Amino acid sequence: MMANEFPQTLTIAGTDSGGGAGIMADLKTMQACQVFGAAVVVAVTAQNTLGVQDFMALPQKLIDEQFASLAADLKIRACKTGMLADAAHVHGVVENLKKYDFGLLTVDPVMIAKGGAALLADDAVTTVRDELVPLADVLTPNLPEAERLTGLTITDNRGMEAAAMALQDLGAKNVVIKGGHEATPDQASDFVLLVDGRSFWLSAARMDTVRTHGTGDTLSSCITAALAKGEDFETAIRIAKDFVTAAIANPIAVGNGHGPLNHWAYNQGGAE
Repeated sequence: MMANEFPQTLTIAGTDSGGGAGIMADLKTMQACQVFGAAVVVAVTAQNTLGVQDFMALPQKLIDEQFASLAADLKIRACKTGMLADAAHVHGVVENLKKYDFGLLTVDPVMIAKGGAALLADDAVTTVRDELVPLADVLTPNLPEAERLTGLTITDNRGMEAAAMALQDLGAKNVVIKGGHEATPDQASDFVLLVDGRSFWLSAARMDTVRTHGTGDTLSSCITAALAKGEDFETAIRIAKDFVTAAIANPIAVGNGHGPLNHWAYNQGGAE
């Protein structure tokens, strides 16, 4: 095999010392999806299933050097962003994404951790909206993130559809609004609006579990992996929904709080 023929992906995000979210979840997902995952570390967290105890963003120079190192050697076919800390770091990441060709971009606009800790400074929301969202080939906000980015209040399915259209107006090509925060007792439904104007709903039975830490990271990483392997946007999003559904439905017992997903469930028949 010639150098760099194997599908390669990149996560640009923060670490999770607890192993369930962030870059750790991204790389586990990419590995399970049989692509090679690389990483640019933007921030480091002290974190477990009970919450985020502390975090620190890395110096921009070191982040820039990580981008340059990867561009000099690897052939990244698709990449994703996650936790980007603050406005200055969001801007720095955007500049690097414009400088280097790392393929299709999935943006997971991470703002708040499962336990409620803020992972994005307030002033950075505007920077994400104005600078990062327009670069997104796929944008995957949850309901609170979609509300922050659009200024809309989402209370029902029509609200999700309106928010998706507003996010496309901001420049995102394909939008997946995750409905996991919706107060629906039996279904978790995501709304997908594609760049060609087609739209559809993806629903799965809502499971009564606290083992959902890293769900958004996993979904966006699976989309990234599928795109790197040449899947179209709709197929990549559908694969990712099935992957996350299997990972939640076949839990592993780790930690005493919001536990992590089972990242190998999909390949063990968990999607059956």
